[in-house]
Amino acid sequence: MKSELITILGPTASGKTRLAVTIAASNGGEIISADSRQVFRGMDIGSGKDLHEYGTVPYHLIDIRDAGEEFNVFAFQRLFLETFSRITDRGSLPILCGGSGMYLDAVLRGYRMVEVPRDESLRGELANKNDGELVEVLKRLRPELHNSTDLHERERTVRAIEIARGTLNEVVGEPFPRINGTVIGIQWERGELRRRIAVRLEDRLENGMIEEVEALNAAGVTWERLDYYGLEYRYVGAFLRGELTRNELSVRLHSAICDFAKRQGNWFRRMERHGIVINWVDGAADPAGQAGEILQREGVLASDGFPAEKRKMAERR
Repeated sequence: MKSELITILGPTASGKTRLAVTIAASNGGEIISADSRQVFRGMDIGSGKDLHEYGTVPYHLIDIRDAGEEFNVFAFQRLFLETFSRITDRGSLPILCGGSGMYLDAVLRGYRMVEVPRDESLRGELANKNDGELVEVLKRLRPELHNSTDLHERERTVRAIEIARGTLNEVVGEPFPRINGTVIGIQWERGELRRRIAVRLEDRLENGMIEEVEALNAAGVTWERLDYYGLEYRYVGAFLRGELTRNELSVRLHSAICDFAKRQGNWFRRMERHGIVINWVDGAADPAGQAGEILQREGVLASDGFPAEKRKMAERR
């Protein structure tokens, strides 16, 4: 079967967006973001949108929610299908790009999902439990738990319990449609990735990330909600509240992001163990050229780099 979707994945600071844009620009592609934070307006620097890299390449699922709102993998999966359908109907090449493992997995392995609303009664019961007790509740409900990030943040753990409870007796609808795709992953030597993370972090701290978090809070996004939105927002928030010095912010946030990148790598390896074939390219050695060779080998692109299916149609005309 021909590939209907190209997926570009990798850890933070690996160059995913640049590679996806390079492929899209040369092949009539449109990018679908698989990032759990880039959906929010006003969260630009901390979420690493790097919109300047896109140029004229169309992108989707970025800036579609106001900061402070909730967004989850169920909503992402639904919006992905709608977006994927529109792109393919136009005859364009859909390219899924991101590093949020659950979002990627939800598409590539086609999770069956149901929407679970907030349960205020349950949340009231859970409010009296400490973090360790919440983790035990979740593990009892989901002994096969695979999203370990739900164990690191209280709000995520509570939401995971809510979903687990809400789906115990639910009848799940139709399965996610089968999408044949080619997955390309970018990898770096660990020390070099840590260096790239450090350089990018310092650039963002010096060029507006602190002010971005300050503005979000001033606009009404609580510190608790900002904590939920991830490392950059959590640590910068702590700095703005006077809990960290500027040097402590830089050192501790760098270490936390590196740990996060390691967890992303673990997630990708888990995806491989569950049958997802990831074609790895070396970020330090012409990843675009390597990706092009893989896509030609897989029949996604013709030997001249033109999308293979469009090349066949043009030749028939």
